Formats: sequence, structure tokens, C-alpha cells
Amino acid sequence: MRPVSVAFDAPDETALGRLTLQRRTQAAARSDSGFRLLDSVDMAFTSRLALIERAQRSLDLQYYAIHADASTEQLLERLRAAAGRGVRVRILLDDFNSVGADAQVLRLAFLKNIELRLYNPLPGSRASLIGRIFTSLHNVDRVQKRMHNTLFIADNAWGIAGGRNLGDAYFGRDDASNFVDLDVLATGRIVRDMSTSFDSYWNNPLAYPVETLLDKEDLERLRKPLAPAVDVSRGLIPTAEAAPVTHTASVLPDVTATGVQSRALDLQQVALTWAPSALMVDKPGKVGPGDDEVDAGETLIDGLLALMGQAKSDLLIISPYFVPGDPMMKTFADLRKRGVRIRVLTNSLASNDAPAAHAGYARYRKQLLRLGVELHEMRAEQEGSASGLGSGGNARGAQSGGPFGSGGGVGGSKAGTSRASLHSKAVIIDARLAVIGSMNLDLRSQLKNSEVALVIRSPALARESIRLVENSFAKGAYRLELAGNGLVWRAPPGAPFKDATGEPEASTRLKLLVNVLGPLAPDEML
Repeated sequence: MRPVSVAFDAPDETALGRLTLQRRTQAAARSDSGFRLLDSVDMAFTSRLALIERAQRSLDLQYYAIHADASTEQLLERLRAAAGRGVRVRILLDDFNSVGADAQVLRLAFLKNIELRLYNPLPGSRASLIGRIFTSLHNVDRVQKRMHNTLFIADNAWGIAGGRNLGDAYFGRDDASNFVDLDVLATGRIVRDMSTSFDSYWNNPLAYPVETLLDKEDLERLRKPLAPAVDVSRGLIPTAEAAPVTHTASVLPDVTATGVQSRALDLQQVALTWAPSALMVDKPGKVGPGDDEVDAGETLIDGLLALMGQAKSDLLIISPYFVPGDPMMKTFADLRKRGVRIRVLTNSLASNDAPAAHAGYARYRKQLLRLGVELHEMRAEQEGSASGLGSGGNARGAQSGGPFGSGGGVGGSKAGTSRASLHSKAVIIDARLAVIGSMNLDLRSQLKNSEVALVIRSPALARESIRLVENSFAKGAYRLELAGNGLVWRAPPGAPFKDATGEPEASTRLKLLVNVLGPLAPDEML
């Protein structure tokens, strides 16, 4: 059974809705939507805390991945507390990563006022990701098609969109590697559009209530206790025969023990940019069976290509996975003929968590450079504090991330050198139009994954985005140049690293893997 539910009407009747009206009046804003770039991991985390704490009626979360770790536990603890005070919580999660330890989030489905649905579920045990993929090899097309959208909405009044999933690596707290990402806090009319998009996915036949998917083996596994910082439901999973339990909000985790910041962002004080906006989103059926669910020309990437084609002077692209394909290459060629400057920031092989995607990108590097496209590749080793603008994952890799931002990891910076992977996804057109969302500039986002993005017409916000990216150019990225028949990676002036050749910082194993994959896999599979 799949009960239909939708976002609550009249968001202006909630405290968050009234705050929107107050902030808009104070700003004497003509536009009906306000925005704030979340350009540090601290702001990304504490803004989500703020939405949870101030919600009175509803919290809607749509994610590709929710990982079982300390920062996620902090957020889920607040979600449980919100549900305990009567807030309706709906969580829509792509099924791909809901395995192993990360399956623990499914416990939430058995708590009062919380509903959890999995999108495009795969058959097989949830014991491990490799096992689920193996049992799905008879239907590779279904495995490839994933819901990649990320939205976080409170009371249909305030929301967050971008590419950042939930997990330590997305909030600067992973011990080994962290994602650099970018997302946007939004309020006003645009959030109602976000809710409409959420509802269309939530009520789609591909969204299955968790209770209909778990077998006895899954339930037994979820009952096993985890470490306190990771146990997302305090042992509340029922037995296979038991009825769902009622949950009473428990005490928040000790902040000093988890290292996670607990103070919520002050939404009354955070600076907002009021600007015209629109939501671009793929139809839910794009992830459905077959290739005829969405007509050609109707995807988010198709719309984005049309916007890019209208650039008059400058195009800035940030994409962790960048596999242009023929349509995008034609757009670039047309733009360069008109004298439009094109700059791209993507991952280097060493910073890329999906080597197959890098193999696809590497095919186009020389052609792009010959067109006059400026290519910058993010280094894996980043000096100073861990920083980021959101993160995300993909069926082709465990996780993925984006560029920029300042500030350390949630609850405190990690000094010294840290591994980093770009996960931000944005396109800035003519320093006036900013498109920020979950999409990568590749054929997977165009043909396989569903995506969502905010389109904001604001020179101020566009310039702020450009400043963040250019800071990354100056401090943590190589610029590629042609050198005879090869490539050279140029370090920025004054950088603490040097020029390089041959995929800098990448291991011999990675280089060999890319050389093997490069000639074999089609672009749309990378």
C-alpha cells in the first residue's frame, strides 16, 4: 500500500513561513524568493539543524545517500525529536546505498510520525553493496538508473538544494577524505516548487514504503546494536511480527564526544539575496524501466545546455564528473566561435572517487583545450582546513563531492593536509545566472539519473559563486595546457605545489585502470 501525501498548504501560517514574510518585508524585496550560498561545511550542517529545530508541521528529505556516522546521527536525532513533537517527517531515499551499515537509517520507518520510502529498489540482500549489485546483474539498466536529487524542506517554507548527501565526508568530518561542495539555502515561493517536486517523486510508483521491502533477514540485521555514535534509532526496530513502536525523543548526543557542531544557524540573521528563480527538475519516470519514459530534450541537462548556449561572455562550469559527450561539445564549439570564455573545474584523477568517470573525461581533454576551453583539475591534497560546498554520490562511485568554501569540518577544522574530492555542481552564466543542484555535466546525469537544480538570476550571488571557484583555482587546482602531443598540469602562481605531468598525485594503479577503461566503456556508462 502506498498512501498519497502532499506538502501542507498555507506555509505562511507556520513560524518559518512568517519569518520568510518578515525577512522579505525588512529587505523591501521585489522578488518572492531568498537565497544564501552554503559555502562552508559548518553552514551546510547548521542550516539543516535550524530547519529541523524550527519546523512545526513537516520535514521532507530527498537524498541519494544517507550514511551511518556521527554527523548523520546528530541530524537524525533531531529528526526523531521533531517527530516526537508531532512534526510529520517524510524521507525519500534512493535504494542503491541503503545496504550494510548504511541500512540502519531504515529503522526510522518504524517510528511514529516518520515515513521512509526507497526509490527504484533493487532485489537481494542488504548485507553489502557488492552482493546487491551481483544479484541485479540480470538488469543492469535498472541498477544504472538512480534518483540523484537532493532536497531538504521544512514546513514548505524554507529548504536546501544542491549536491550534498548526509554523512561525515560531506561535512568535513571524515578521517580519510572529505568532499568539497556547494548548496543553497532558500525561502519563499521557490520552496513550494521544491515541495511540488518532492511530492511528485514521493507519490510515484517507483517509491516503495520501506516496510514493504524488508524481509526477516533484513529485520534481524537491523536489530543488531551499533556503536553509540552510529546507532540511528536506539534499538527501536520492531521484530518481524511486532507492530511499529511509538518513539519518544531522546537526549541529543554529547557534542564533545562526537565532534559535531550542535548550534543551529540563526535564520533571522543569515544574509539573504532576494532574486528571481526557477526550479529545474527531471520527471520521476526518467528513472523508470525502459528508455521511453522521458522524451529527448526534456531532461534537466537538456534545459541546462539550452541556457549555456545563450551565454554572451562567460561560462563557468563546476562538475566533479565531467564527460561532455557530442551535444555538449557542439555547444562549446558554438560558444567559442562567438568568443565566449569557458572555464571548467573538475576533479583530477587523484581526487576523483570514480576513476571510470575520469576515463570518460580524459577522452575529451585535448579536444576541449584546442577549442580554447580552460580546464582546471582539483588536487587531492588540500593544504589548510578541510573545506567544502556539499557532496553526493553516484551509482558509479561510492561518493562524490564539489569545490570551495572556507571553514573547517563540522565542530572544528582539521588542520594540515587533508584528502579532498570535488563534489559541487554548478554553472554560472555571464556572471548573472547561477544554476546549482545535484547534476553533473555528463551523460549519466543526462540519460540515467534524475536531477534537480535551482536557477537563480542574481549578479550578486553569481559573483559570490565565481569568487569561491576562483579561490579554488588560485589555491588548490592545476590548470591544464597542451604540450606537444601531451598535457602539462600548471600550478597557480605562489601555490605550495609545482607543475606536473602524467596525472599528478595519482597512483600507478589508478593510471593503469584509467588506461584500460578509457577505450572500452561508452560515455553514458561512466
